[in-house]
Amino acid sequence: MILFDQIIFGPVHSRRLGLSLGVNLLPVDAKICSFNCIYCECGFNTTMREWPMPTRGQVRECLERKLKQMNDEGKLPDVITFAGNGEPTLHPDFEEIIDDTIELRNRFCPASKVSVLTNSTRIHKPGVFRALQKVENPILKFDSAFDGTLRILDRPAGKLFSVAWLVEQMKRFDGDFIVQTMFLRGEYKGEKFDNTTGEEVEAWLKVLKEVKPRRVMIYSLDREAPVKSLEKITLPELNAIAGRARAAGFDVSVAG
Repeated sequence: MILFDQIIFGPVHSRRLGLSLGVNLLPVDAKICSFNCIYCECGFNTTMREWPMPTRGQVRECLERKLKQMNDEGKLPDVITFAGNGEPTLHPDFEEIIDDTIELRNRFCPASKVSVLTNSTRIHKPGVFRALQKVENPILKFDSAFDGTLRILDRPAGKLFSVAWLVEQMKRFDGDFIVQTMFLRGEYKGEKFDNTTGEEVEAWLKVLKEVKPRRVMIYSLDREAPVKSLEKITLPELNAIAGRARAAGFDVSVAG
């Protein structure tokens, strides 16, 4: 499994975003998330003790130093991406850190976009919602339109998290957001799942039509997962799903 051992990491060439400079708001030696996805490259959540998050000041200092270096070298990122060792919106100063990031971006690399990869569990929080409205790419996870499949794949910590709740929260963005979906099949703890079936894709498309994202990103496994019985979806299968979404009027990118 991979843990990001720095606050600022990369830049790396992202399959979906281009040259991406990563920001990790979680501890550098632990995985902390409100999901516990069976496919996460960072592994399962860390437990047993408190793990300190970096301060707002530390994040700003590290990001400013890295952007200045990249600016001096003439190698600017296409995007500054909040990802790392878990769910970035768990940071108590998330909105303020986004404000700092936008200020630094405007100073050093005004053409770069700011992206946030979020599992959507905290988009009902006023500060998180405001922050996500400020960035160019709020990327919201949506892995299945069925609660049963979603709970197998994503293993949300909150018992009240449901597809119906998520749909209502996504509607608040008025279409100005991006959906990201991981397609997988396999078995976990004796339960088989496959979110590429006709029934799954039809229900997924129905939700997309309801929440109207401006872009849809679909992908499958690319790195080692904590559960070994997962099956990567082939590129032709992903393209077939993408074709159905494009026929419904959506802008879709595929990462096989």
